[in-house]
Amino acid sequence: MRVRTLFLSDIHLGFRHARVRELNEFLAGIEAERIVLVGDIIDALSMARRVFWTGEHTQVVRTLLARQRSGVPLVYIPGNHDASLAMLAQMLRGQFEVHREWVHRTVRGQRLLVMHGDQFDGAMSCPRWLTRLGDSLHAATLHLSHGVNNLRRLLGKPYWALTEHIKLGIGTSARYIEQFEQLAVAHARRAGYDGVVCGHIHRANLRRIAGTLYCNTGDWVESCTALIETERGELELLRAPHRPRPAPRRSAVPLVADAA
Repeated sequence: MRVRTLFLSDIHLGFRHARVRELNEFLAGIEAERIVLVGDIIDALSMARRVFWTGEHTQVVRTLLARQRSGVPLVYIPGNHDASLAMLAQMLRGQFEVHREWVHRTVRGQRLLVMHGDQFDGAMSCPRWLTRLGDSLHAATLHLSHGVNNLRRLLGKPYWALTEHIKLGIGTSARYIEQFEQLAVAHARRAGYDGVVCGHIHRANLRRIAGTLYCNTGDWVESCTALIETERGELELLRAPHRPRPAPRRSAVPLVADAA
């Protein structure tokens, strides 16, 4: 499958629950004219506690570097789990363009502000104790999801984003997601952009909010999703196949009517 632009975020290389096998299968079936990495590609925070790195993690890095060597521009926007800009620039030895924020112009002329999204953490109204509790529960559900999906793979069944279903079923999580989306859209609108592309909250979405396009790439820990711009300038979300296939399976996500 050929696309003009591929946006990926929240891969969390170095974290034991990163779905790198699915990502490698996905990358093998897609060709992009440009790749934009929207933060938390490398999980420096997790690796500071415990390093979990396999050959499949290395293969992701090799694939991205191979695309760069073949002439595909790579843009890297660090997130809150990535190393600092200075460390990244040194580590990547100029292989990638590194920016805190970046502007992408689609074939159709839309100007999209691209950023990870951790910029809004300070503005989110979530008590610290609830954040810590949420982190603990999230870690527990990731462990459960890992076991469940290993069993499903052995049975020949597709991946099931258990944590995503749990997250959407909790009112506090739903309100957090809605608040994040509103903050991201307002930030892009104030700066005069047509839309925003971000990650951070591990919740893929593509919709218009009060006339401004909101695009969240999702993640490769839970949902295994990516945002693409087609060669015609259309924006779509793709959900990766979770069994070996020659190309990614397209998941149509229509733009909904403007939300207040």
